[in-house]
Amino acid sequence: MRDAALAAGDIARRHFGNGPKTWDKGDGQGPVTEADLEIDTMLRDSLRAARPAYGWLSEETADGPERLDTDTVFIIDPIDGTRAFIEGSRSFSHSLAIVRCGVPIAAAVHLPMLDRMYLAHQGGGATLNGAAIGPTGRAALAGATVLGAKSNFDNDRWTGGTPPVEQCFRSSLAYRLALVAGGRFDAMITLRMAWEWDIAAGALLVAEAGGRIASQRGATLRFNNSHPQLDGVVAGSPAIAEALLDRLI
Repeated sequence: MRDAALAAGDIARRHFGNGPKTWDKGDGQGPVTEADLEIDTMLRDSLRAARPAYGWLSEETADGPERLDTDTVFIIDPIDGTRAFIEGSRSFSHSLAIVRCGVPIAAAVHLPMLDRMYLAHQGGGATLNGAAIGPTGRAALAGATVLGAKSNFDNDRWTGGTPPVEQCFRSSLAYRLALVAGGRFDAMITLRMAWEWDIAAGALLVAEAGGRIASQRGATLRFNNSHPQLDGVVAGSPAIAEALLDRLI
């Protein structure tokens, strides 16, 4: 997984800042670039050659029902934060996960322009560039740093109005989860349906680092669903994540 993520970074760096060809996928799905597609092809070829029995789910590969017949599946976002990539922001990431029976067991989130490699495997903890990471451990909700799009903090989403937190933002969902796993922020939220490929790798990072992650309703996340979306996500230092879940309407 690490080597595949590094190879994805090599491709992204080659295209970054060079005005990659870009298309709109339509139906509100947003843009895709030639870099997304080249990385997707490389990852599909290399990872499935190494594990041909595994299923495949990727943002940039046409989905099919055959993955549902496998216990183990790769869940991949070739570039998470494609808009940021197009705009020249360095905070895009590559998100790679292996999911077995609905549970992530191995993950890599790589930010090639920032030289950050987050890795985790089930029961083995989480690391950033080889060093162990963990969440902040903060207990008090007031003043907590929470990553999320502005709309997530609208008063009508919360019992008693928006909680008294410091609102922050990063473009890549996988990166937001990695930052929470590494204790750079106290929590992250996304209160819309979220694609599995944006979440799977980061979910394992948070869990293995010792954080709490759940749907916006507090349910355990399960992956490789027939429709690969999740009912929002809340993740963070355990006490902060629970406090946010308690206040969500």
